[in-house]
Amino acid sequence: MTVVSITLPEELLQQFERFMETRGYYSRSEAFRDAIRNLIAESEINRMGEEKSTATIMVTSEYGRKDVENRIGEFRHEFDDIIIENIHRHIKNQYCLEILIAEGDSKRILDLMGRIRGIRGIQQVKAVFMPIIESY
Repeated sequence: MTVVSITLPEELLQQFERFMETRGYYSRSEAFRDAIRNLIAESEINRMGEEKSTATIMVTSEYGRKDVENRIGEFRHEFDDIIIENIHRHIKNQYCLEILIAEGDSKRILDLMGRIRGIRGIQQVKAVFMPIIESY
C-alpha cells in the first residue's frame, strides 16, 4: 500500500478519533480508507437522487472468526429497519460469505456498509444498489 501523509487541525483529529471509537475502527488508516470509500459510494448514490434504494451487500471474512460473526449479528439487529434478508455461507472452510439485502434510505444503507467495513477481520465489502422507483 502507498503511504499518504495528511495535515489536520488538532480539533478535527480529535473529532475523527472519537468517530473511530464509536464506529469500532482498529486504525486511523482503516478509518480513512473507509471514509474515502464512502465518499466515492455516496457520489454514486447521489446521482440517483433522493430515491429509496435496495442493495445487495456481500461481505467476506476469514472462516471461523466468531468476533466478525458477532459484530455482523449486532449490526443485523441495529439495522433491522432496512435489512430484509440475510444469508451466511461457508466457502471451502476458508471464508465466510455474508449476503445482506437492504431496502430503504440510501444513506442508512451506506451507514451500514461503513460500519461493516470498520470490523477488523473483514476482507471485502461489495454492494450493488438499485433505486426503488415508485409507480404513479
